[in-house]
Amino acid sequence: MPPWFRNVLRGGIKVGHLSTEAARSVTLRPYQEHCLQACEDALRAGNSRIGCSMPTGSGKTTVFISLLSRIPAPASNLQASRSLIIVNSIELARQSAEQVARLFPSWTVQIEQGAKYQASGTADVTVATYQTLLQPERFAKFDPARIKAVIIDEAHHAAAPSYLRLLSHFDPNIRNPDPEFKPPSLPHTIPIIGFSATLSRHDGIALGSVFERIVYHRDFLSMIKEQWLCGVRFTTVQANIDLEDVTVSSSTGDFNATSLAHVINTDSINHLVVQTWLDRAADRRSTLVFCVNIAHVRALTQVFRGFGIDARYLYSKTPTAERKALIASFKAGKFPVLVNCAILTEGADIPNIDCVVVARPTRSRNVFAQMIGRGMRLSPDTGKTDCRIIDFVNSANRVSGVVFYPTLFGLDPADLEIEDETPESLEEKSFEKIASETSDGDDVPDPESVIYTDYEDPFAFVSKFSGVPTHVNKLSNNAWVGCGNDIYVLECLGKGFIRIEKVEATDETPAHFVAYYTSAPLDKVTATNLKASPFQGLLRPEWAIKGCDTYAKTKVVFGPMALGLLRSARWRKDPATPGQLKFVSKRWNKTLDNEDGQPATLTKGEAANIITRLRNGAKARHEKKVKQAVAKAKATEKERARRAREEVRVGPLSC
Repeated sequence: MPPWFRNVLRGGIKVGHLSTEAARSVTLRPYQEHCLQACEDALRAGNSRIGCSMPTGSGKTTVFISLLSRIPAPASNLQASRSLIIVNSIELARQSAEQVARLFPSWTVQIEQGAKYQASGTADVTVATYQTLLQPERFAKFDPARIKAVIIDEAHHAAAPSYLRLLSHFDPNIRNPDPEFKPPSLPHTIPIIGFSATLSRHDGIALGSVFERIVYHRDFLSMIKEQWLCGVRFTTVQANIDLEDVTVSSSTGDFNATSLAHVINTDSINHLVVQTWLDRAADRRSTLVFCVNIAHVRALTQVFRGFGIDARYLYSKTPTAERKALIASFKAGKFPVLVNCAILTEGADIPNIDCVVVARPTRSRNVFAQMIGRGMRLSPDTGKTDCRIIDFVNSANRVSGVVFYPTLFGLDPADLEIEDETPESLEEKSFEKIASETSDGDDVPDPESVIYTDYEDPFAFVSKFSGVPTHVNKLSNNAWVGCGNDIYVLECLGKGFIRIEKVEATDETPAHFVAYYTSAPLDKVTATNLKASPFQGLLRPEWAIKGCDTYAKTKVVFGPMALGLLRSARWRKDPATPGQLKFVSKRWNKTLDNEDGQPATLTKGEAANIITRLRNGAKARHEKKVKQAVAKAKATEKERARRAREEVRVGPLSC
């Protein structure tokens, strides 16, 4: 048992004051020093609540512990010499405490977590889980007047109500969700500094409620290029996964685990995962697999074992001692595959991981980055040279918003052969895609306005807005009227109408068009005959149009009267009758006025088109499409806002 750990169990022994000399003995990487300087500059400028974004494997713990050594007690309150580090798991608590003891052995460090670890509240540095601090008797040990700084690890959680209840005791500007809470009166300003690999939230909760600004950001792609993180080899597998009906959480924007598991946790997908691993990663020393839920963890582990692979798993209910022993064995390379669910997404320091299998789709860039980040730590002692990332793309009914490795570069994995790709090769493909999309349009100015023409609006007055596509008009000179959803109607001068509509494909028949004639009035003989249309089974619309034109001229409207069917018929240019105008106005629920407020001057042909479309359900179909378009626009904007929240930028944050 190391000496520092005995100190923790005894409650901590203070052996010296905080030393800035010790900080100078820590060898920092250039970017770590830049982060520290950014924090110091911000604190000197009067910003007391700041955030730093650094990827997994970049040494965040070393940075924030080094920062504590550079923050002196405030001149107005020299007794404030203690520091509090708030984490969200016992694993992170142990890691931070161990690192404090290694970097600054003269400091006392204690852990406040559960029944086993109870700190005195007087140590130089206390590492506490937020769950334990939420207990009033445990939190009462930490006097804000004696605290010089608060560090929050995995700080993207800091805007949650549980964290706000704690942090509001250290800064009156942080709003406590309890309406009965009274902000404290503090003798000095306490810096609150957050660190995270993904300092953003996709659930809409603003980090600005805690942090004033982000002072430093570094993404993992740049760190891979500079070889601070290990290289990555990426493989995307086109899987027969259909995510279209998987529900999405309204609070997080990500897939609901139970719904997702029904699609992912199947024998075929689980066998595909294992077979892919055998084909592409069987020579890897340490593979970490991410699953959807506990049932998926167990099922996938059994498939690995069925292939003779020593795979083990852990999840939220795994006892602490067993979990610790399992991770220790995995670090030691005693078995090759560790399957987990939402346990090793954050804070897991296992440098030897050289393969990550993402067997759970996600719509969260943060979650995806956390998962693949587990394999990006350098580990030359274990012979690790790079990390293989294996991802599974939904190939059936592609769902937007799902994050895959290529999407980080603006690429669609469905359009690429992703095999043994690197960040550099994907970035090159991204540049090529951008160049190809813009090369032919460099001289095209941005549009100043956009004009929308809705050919399915049944109340479009102009005669050319008959709702019939141009290619259909080219097939016939008759006045066919489009009624939406590939439905076309030819009114036969009071003798009824001919209607063509599309029939979708089934397992037995291909998509085709059905045409039928309805006389006016409909007699019994005709009604009986309509059960078997002479035009049923026509596969192409031009066949249906031409066949119906012939039928209209030979069976419905004879001789010279057939000229009245033409779009150019003379009657169509006459003014609309009062009866037509009354019918259209009543169905539209509006007065027939032009845009300038003057009475509309409809022709008989225009009014006839509108009436035909109304009688054949165009209004209902149009209204349905409008509602669908509005809903789609709202969903698109919601998705855009969700993705925007996941972007991290240096600068001030909004509440």
